[in-house]
Amino acid sequence: MLSDIEIARAASMRPIAEVAQDLGLSEEELIPYGRYKAKISEDAMRRLADKPDGKLILVTAINPTPAGEGKTTTTVGLGQAMKKLGKNAVIALREPSLGPVFGVKGGAAGGGYAQVVPMEDINLHFTGDFHAITAANNLLCALVDNHIQQGNELGIDPRRVCFARVMDMNDRALRRCIVGLGGRSNGVPREDSFSITVASEVMAVFCLAEDLADLKARLARIIVGYTYKGRAVTAHDLHAEGAMTALLRDALQPNLVQTLEGTPALMHGGPFANIAHGCNSVRATRLGLKLADYCITEAGFGADLGAEKFFDIKCRVTGLRPAAVVLVATVRALKYNGGVPRDALGTEDLDALRKGSANLCRHIENLRSFGVPVCVAINRFGTDTDAELELLRGICREQGAEFALSEVFAKGGEGGTELAEAVVRLADSGKADFTPPYTDDTTAEEKIEAVAKKIYGAGSVVYSDAARKALERIGRGKYAHAPVCMAKTQYSLSDDPALLGRPEGFALHVRDVRLSAGAGFIVVLTGDIMTMPGLPKVPAAEAIDVDENGNILGLF
Repeated sequence: MLSDIEIARAASMRPIAEVAQDLGLSEEELIPYGRYKAKISEDAMRRLADKPDGKLILVTAINPTPAGEGKTTTTVGLGQAMKKLGKNAVIALREPSLGPVFGVKGGAAGGGYAQVVPMEDINLHFTGDFHAITAANNLLCALVDNHIQQGNELGIDPRRVCFARVMDMNDRALRRCIVGLGGRSNGVPREDSFSITVASEVMAVFCLAEDLADLKARLARIIVGYTYKGRAVTAHDLHAEGAMTALLRDALQPNLVQTLEGTPALMHGGPFANIAHGCNSVRATRLGLKLADYCITEAGFGADLGAEKFFDIKCRVTGLRPAAVVLVATVRALKYNGGVPRDALGTEDLDALRKGSANLCRHIENLRSFGVPVCVAINRFGTDTDAELELLRGICREQGAEFALSEVFAKGGEGGTELAEAVVRLADSGKADFTPPYTDDTTAEEKIEAVAKKIYGAGSVVYSDAARKALERIGRGKYAHAPVCMAKTQYSLSDDPALLGRPEGFALHVRDVRLSAGAGFIVVLTGDIMTMPGLPKVPAAEAIDVDENGNILGLF
């Protein structure tokens, strides 16, 4: 059996100008990055502004195993399958972070015969967007410390600097650190921290910005810390937004690539869904809706994280409305939620599958509560038995849910035509009546309670003293009614990764609350979630190499 990278390397890619032509884009509207990837210019965005929108389809998933359940693979395969049905479709994905690539999950370009290519480029440096975001973030950090060093005219309290440095790599040793050591010329010593780039507020701002002017305005609003008198200090106070925008100017243009079967794919932005809002850029989604009749996008991790934030943050801020939702489910993830250890998921276990299916049922109920029609995509793995697949179909029938078997990993678009037909039927039905779980005028505490109880199934919310104080401070300011961005483990509906299946009545523990004024939301940190992940005992990086001919090995 060929590996993902071997399949991708054997692909016959079309010149990116041909892919763009399928979408009605001219060669002059592209900014090429080699033969097979390009950015789409501002001229194209302006030309298409008044064109009617196509239908928006969201792909999400049940709570996954640590290895992931093929949500991106399903998204890519669905786009390929729609092309086989003669539909005008485009895919809108997030860009991969180097953290998972070298950590546990590997790349985020799909898998098997449902991948976006050039896979190696996409999973590594791509067009440099994440490097630009990292640089813009760390420029602001440098300006903060330089201001304190150069006389501190604003009166920034070094103990209350709240804007962290970032790097796009898992590195637990940088979660807490001390900067400014080594004498007077090296700055003012203070405690600092690093987050992973994809969890940063700059990434969130980047993905929510409508255009360059909106990007600059959002960057200006970022709060970097507080003065000795308790006044918030922003990036604008440091005159930082202009330089940050300059670093992000080219990155803000969406990227165009293709699938293994030549279906156009927009890849832009990449916030994590467990610690950020988990959706690709607003610009890429809006562009996809102008370019095709169906724009298929994804939101990270399970529907309790990515889909909830897609609805409550991205749709709320932009007015976007999905026509249908695809909920990816796998036999192995449901057995995992039914208590089967990860190393035994390949063995048939109908009892565990039935028990774990409570997780699927909860996600179906949650998505329906948003007023959007749902289709369950049963993503088939090679270890699934016929009996397990039939049981899973039966569970979907019991829930009255649309469902379809997806074999896009093994068969590409051909393996997703059943799913594509079902999704098109739902999207064209006009049944979507989007309803968020809370209104804008509620308090942050009420929003947290709504998500915790209505989406997660919690019985109560418990706040630390630090979280309570932060909420009181936010409640007195102009962002008191901003949406909440819940940071929570992806492995459970609760804040405890060991609490699998469908937990009910648990206490959700809120550790801290932070205002992301530039992004326009309130980040709520629950349980033990970290904004800087660590590497596992055996990182994927150990298997990656380059041979004597320059070919990359072990990337998946």
